[in-house]
Amino acid sequence: MRLIKYHINQRKYYQRHFRSLLSLVFLLICGFSKLAIFSFASVPSGSSLGIQDKKELIVSQYRDVALKIKDLGLKEERAYEFLKIITSAGGRLTGSPQAAKAVELTFSLMKELGLDQVKKEPVEVKRWVRGEREKARLISSKLGEKDLAICALGNSIATPQGGLKAKVLEVQSFEALEALKEKARGRIIFYNVAMDRTLLDSFAAYGRAAQFRVRGASQAARVGAVASLTRSLTFRLDRQPHTGQMIYDERYPQIPAAAISSLDAELLSRWLQKDPDLEVELELSCQTLPPVISANVIGQITGKEKPEEIILLGAHLDSWDLGDGAHDDAAGCAAVIEALRLIKASGLRPKRTIRAVLFMDEEFGGTGGRAYASAAERKQEKHLAALEQDRGGFLPLGLAFGRNEKDLQALRLVENVLRELGLHWIRNGGGGVDIAPLAEQGALLGSVIPDSQKYFDYHHCSLDVAAAVHPRELELQAILLAFIAFFLGVENISL
Repeated sequence: MRLIKYHINQRKYYQRHFRSLLSLVFLLICGFSKLAIFSFASVPSGSSLGIQDKKELIVSQYRDVALKIKDLGLKEERAYEFLKIITSAGGRLTGSPQAAKAVELTFSLMKELGLDQVKKEPVEVKRWVRGEREKARLISSKLGEKDLAICALGNSIATPQGGLKAKVLEVQSFEALEALKEKARGRIIFYNVAMDRTLLDSFAAYGRAAQFRVRGASQAARVGAVASLTRSLTFRLDRQPHTGQMIYDERYPQIPAAAISSLDAELLSRWLQKDPDLEVELELSCQTLPPVISANVIGQITGKEKPEEIILLGAHLDSWDLGDGAHDDAAGCAAVIEALRLIKASGLRPKRTIRAVLFMDEEFGGTGGRAYASAAERKQEKHLAALEQDRGGFLPLGLAFGRNEKDLQALRLVENVLRELGLHWIRNGGGGVDIAPLAEQGALLGSVIPDSQKYFDYHHCSLDVAAAVHPRELELQAILLAFIAFFLGVENISL
């Protein structure tokens, strides 16, 4: 009996101590879990944990991080404040005084926010000036006269002094121009090609129609035309002409090139049907000046363990001059700056360096991106990933990143966390003109993709002002950029 009582007492003793031991183990686990959250120790790539185990551990580490960034961002909405600072410079045409002012404004802003190694890296850029005279007038002996809303395309030469007057030939394709080339000599070629409204992807519609803006003048010159008019690239019917870059083919003469508003393109087409002999008077005073030195603006949060490994967030500081370049691309610049501020203000310490780069000259040829990638400083650095924001300040929908599913493997682990921040999907793609040269150095490229259905209402026209950007939607972009950059700055991109 005593032996039985002894064993019972021993069992109760061990049960009590086992419960105490379990409590201690639980507290230790919680402690280490919190330590993992605040020190952001990543799961080693050689760990014996399975993918699901890694996912559960990483999600538990990063959910609190995401909530902290989100709450801070939505309470303060400072991205819009930064956008207004940038747009206060006005339209920032490459090489212009406004672009130079924006460089100084953003350099000072990054310094004020306490970012590391804030600097300006020099870039030689082209200097094209719109000029004061941009006029077009429709003249018909049958229908009368009417002023047209037009604007010179970037890189265009001026018309002869006093302008030019010529009959108009309307075409909807380069093939049609070739078929009508005998009628083209001495005329103004009118490319009346609307963006395809049936395409859900507005950028795909833009890409198809943009070839006439970019190449149209030289193709018109090839068949003897004296100027070209291109329908503005927008889904809307209005009297807002949309500018953009055009490129001359060295094989053909240079002729003046302008964009005509979508509403006036419709009008011109109707009048041509009634009077094929009508004429258009066109006057442009644009010119190209000698190149100038501008700068990319750079600031960062230096990595505490691997400072030479870079996660880059980029956008372009230059813009067109008809508006203030708010959606294109002050919004991207503001989101990038705010992303770094959110990381810093949240007390987060990434292992790798998270760098913001505001590139100069995306609109006129991408010299800023090429200068950055080839700078001497890059030889001591390794860019693992680069995300470029250049699709406007609208509500973010998804994340495009990398070239294949393997490149998405790490991000898939926090896909649910990203969904909790408002992201709907993750897939391959993304990138941009400025970060494209970094792909040659092995960087994975990406972008947070916003809703683009309204983007081309504002793109490259006078409507692109700060009031067209919604502060909360812009802040949500910054929040996602901050979380993604921090995650990539801590975890192994390839698991």
